[in-house]
Amino acid sequence: MASIKRLKKIRERREKRVRSKIFGTEARPRLSVFRSSRYIYVQAIADDVGKTLAQASTLDNELKASSKGLKKIEAAREVGKMLAKNLLSKNIKEAVFDRGRFLYHGRVKGLAEGVREMGVKL
Repeated sequence: MASIKRLKKIRERREKRVRSKIFGTEARPRLSVFRSSRYIYVQAIADDVGKTLAQASTLDNELKASSKGLKKIEAAREVGKMLAKNLLSKNIKEAVFDRGRFLYHGRVKGLAEGVREMGVKL
């Protein structure tokens, strides 16, 4: 079995590889995703100015109450919709999706689909 240090190094390498090809601006921010075993977090980052423009997670008060009976993928889709509403209110219609070290399936894919459903182009 691979050691924890080796797995951590592999994870960091994958994260850097994905991140090196993606850059966010104020007009087209980078949507950075973090997925824990229980929650999912996403933030829209403008790398050119080093600023977070919007954020959403399953821990937000609005979503926590409404996502009680939902499965994790459905809750992730709701997080994506909430972030898209925040972006559209700031007149941002395009974004770059940064999956980080996570594979594009399951909750990460559900989040991206939720953002697209609201009309933000990824």
